[in-house]
Amino acid sequence: MFAVIATGGKQYLIKSGDVLKIEKLPVAEGSQVIFDQVLMTANEDGTDVKIGDPYLKTKIEATLVKQGKTRTLLVEKYKRKVRYHKTHGQRQRYSQVKIAEKI
Repeated sequence: MFAVIATGGKQYLIKSGDVLKIEKLPVAEGSQVIFDQVLMTANEDGTDVKIGDPYLKTKIEATLVKQGKTRTLLVEKYKRKVRYHKTHGQRQRYSQVKIAEKI
């Protein structure tokens, strides 16, 4: 069985046992996370499709594996002829979650 959930302004296609990186959640490592914004569920073969209006009443459980930061992304500003050059680095924070075995 697979599902489509919405979290952090994005949508994710998930299956049982998947590990994925999402926007940072304000919970501690090892704790349970419940996703209640489920947009769609279906079986592996594409039968029994349920689409929400906008969300279904099902909930999906996951465990927070770790909190982390991505690698540094450099943002550079440059203006020609005036010798203006500025570099700024940014590291996006994320949460890595593992979906429960049963959806």
